Amino acid sequence: MAEQILSSPELLDYVREVSLRDDDILRDLRAETAELPMGRAMQVMAEEGQLLALLVGLTGARTVLEIGTFTGYSTLCMARALPAEGRVITCDIFDKWPAIGAEYWRRAGVEERIDLRVGHALDTLAELTAEQGPESVDFVFIDADKAGYPAYYEASLALLKPGGLIVVDNTIFFGRVIDPEAQDPDTVAVRALNARLRDDDRVDISLLVMADGITLVRKKSL
Repeated sequence: MAEQILSSPELLDYVREVSLRDDDILRDLRAETAELPMGRAMQVMAEEGQLLALLVGLTGARTVLEIGTFTGYSTLCMARALPAEGRVITCDIFDKWPAIGAEYWRRAGVEERIDLRVGHALDTLAELTAEQGPESVDFVFIDADKAGYPAYYEASLALLKPGGLIVVDNTIFFGRVIDPEAQDPDTVAVRALNARLRDDDRVDISLLVMADGITLVRKKSL
């Protein structure tokens, strides 16, 4: 039985050569983001953006919730995968970084599909629940402050329709999850969420050993 292989830079280059479908808008946004402090570490990989778009299309999502916008690269990928009437509700604590992405959203012609909410994520999720009710979202992408992950997961699951999908980013967290010396709030929260997902019988899960760890969480239908 084959085991997980190590991804060398040469192998990653090959994977990108044969599978990555890129364009100038995506490349330009990645390049601008990479110039920001911590920009390379915080933006999703191009392959992950493409995976998100594929998953949005596969699930037939019409309403996507994103927790953590940053410069809006993943926002753009998911908005492009939606039908014209679909929307991405994306929330961030700051408006400075999403403002960078807004120009690229316009260039791609999807700005009308994107609803940016600025404020604390849990406040935004509570507002969404009041506005449209529970089980009103088809797809969720969580990629924000890691200490908030357990709370974001529970609030998102309540908003998610049965059969809907949550994608959680950074669930390996630079390998820190297996370091017993790593007891910072972010690492502890990621570990706690991983353990909760493993034991949560409300959902089906799969942790993908890709990028910094991507966990797929499907809410079971009753």
